Amino acid sequence: MIAQAKLEKLLERYDALQNEMARDIDPQVYVKLSKEYAELTPIIEAVRGLMGAREEAQDLAGLIADPQAEAEMAALAAAELEELKKSVSEFEHAVQILLLPKDVDDDRNVILEVRAGTGGDEAALFAGDLFRMYQRYADIKRWKLEIISANDAAMGGYKEISAAITGKGVFARMKYESGVHRVQRVPETEASGRIHTSAATVAILPEAEEVDVQIDEKDLRIDVFRASGPGGQSVNTTDSAVRITHIPSGLVVSQQDEKSQHKNKAKAMKVLRARLYEAERRRADAQRAKERKGQVGSGDRSERIRTYNFPQGRVTDHRINLTLYKLDKMLAGEALDEMIEALVASAQAQRLAAFDENDV
Repeated sequence: MIAQAKLEKLLERYDALQNEMARDIDPQVYVKLSKEYAELTPIIEAVRGLMGAREEAQDLAGLIADPQAEAEMAALAAAELEELKKSVSEFEHAVQILLLPKDVDDDRNVILEVRAGTGGDEAALFAGDLFRMYQRYADIKRWKLEIISANDAAMGGYKEISAAITGKGVFARMKYESGVHRVQRVPETEASGRIHTSAATVAILPEAEEVDVQIDEKDLRIDVFRASGPGGQSVNTTDSAVRITHIPSGLVVSQQDEKSQHKNKAKAMKVLRARLYEAERRRADAQRAKERKGQVGSGDRSERIRTYNFPQGRVTDHRINLTLYKLDKMLAGEALDEMIEALVASAQAQRLAAFDENDV
């Protein structure tokens, strides 16, 4: 139960923000305060609902306890109080969820990377299926998806493909997709009809700005070379392709999709910053995990998170043991929100269990 004093403190802060913003203040200060005010507004709406429900429940309890109250009125009040208790509980839960510390990266855009794993040609085809699923999902959410680089496979699909996705709250939704995705189906080339299992790896990297990741030029080795297409066919006749090696971490990023060396370098640096930022996130997450247990998967790309079973038309997320018999809708991007909503709810429940009263 959230203490009444804590609720009143939130209301006081909200009123103080309103009063401060009404004054003639520095524009930068105003922007900072208005951001806090906007973030606090949905919390305050839930707080007012909770306080109102609690007050009403207290009045009803007083009526029921009044020895002079008519029996019929007391019975009606008792029935109403039972319903009100549900509302109080719902408001309590809503406030607790809203007060949970937010992932500071939830509002960031992302770099999506999909790579074929075990399974040869079938894994590459599946990587293509997954990428198209995210393309369709981005369309549904009205996000913008721009391919950064693609390495096509001989039989179709991709050996690997990466893209930038921009929009509102992209990382908040997409972060649950990081990990190993497994597919079980009969390949078109399989004459005996045997079911094959293959996999693809998905990485969701929050897009990092230059201020987030400081990269020293001395730590970079930049190689330029001539871009080439499938089979070694020349794409252009200039050394426009770029390979950047971050020496301290050993990370290597190559980019050749643009005809301009400058544009390829800019794209490669964008991906490098995202990978370095994600590596730091994972180090911080590992440290926090020691202090607080309870996460929906680790987000580790070595972890198998989901299985797509074509013969049975089902998709199972192993982190929350949820199975949806909506394989077609999932690959069309239509059922992905249902899966993500379940993951979000599970994550919130586990985070609530991990936090004590003082935390929320």
